[in-house]
Amino acid sequence: MPFRFPAPDVAHPVSLPDGSSHAGTVFLAAVLDHPRFEVGAYTYASAFDPPQDWAARLAPYLFPFSPERLVIGKFCQIADGVRFITASANHRYDGFSTFPFAIFGGGIEGRPSMPGPGPGTIIGNDVWIGQGATILPGARIGDGVIVGAGSVVAGTIPPYSIVGGNPARVLRPRVPEAVAARLQALAWWDWPIARILSAEAEICGSDLDALERIAGAAA
Repeated sequence: MPFRFPAPDVAHPVSLPDGSSHAGTVFLAAVLDHPRFEVGAYTYASAFDPPQDWAARLAPYLFPFSPERLVIGKFCQIADGVRFITASANHRYDGFSTFPFAIFGGGIEGRPSMPGPGPGTIIGNDVWIGQGATILPGARIGDGVIVGAGSVVAGTIPPYSIVGGNPARVLRPRVPEAVAARLQALAWWDWPIARILSAEAEICGSDLDALERIAGAAA
């Protein structure tokens, strides 16, 4: 019998033994309504004190009028306390003072104390971001990355690597580079959910040949 799996538009996908839903875990695509925040199917976030506004909790400086975007792929896992510090949090730091005079009245458009637009932040697919990690503006985190708890991540992180620390550095690759390339070519996260569940053992295991045979049989 195939396993039952919640649809990606279910807000609270985890059921407790008494049949109630776990309020602290959400599929983000079902609960976000933010013009600058894009998230893929089945990506979830967890919080011990679940907020009313998940976008504000995760990315407090990403405003509806922000020029940058925060893009998160499919099947990502975001632990409690993770924060995305997006570019709208920036101050100018190329001159003598970083003080943002413009935000205290008189309009901010064209004011010399305001920085220019900053880069967006891109998170790949099947990324696990551990407890209390901070993702800085413009970070590019590849598919399959694991971000250690409490890490502060900036820059580009290669696919299928494990990073940790402040500033975060690559601790080791999860798989050899050639294997990472084959996994990205498979892109299992784009398969129909029924096929993903039928291949759960292969996706969570380490037999890449078997996973590629499943992909080939479905082609």
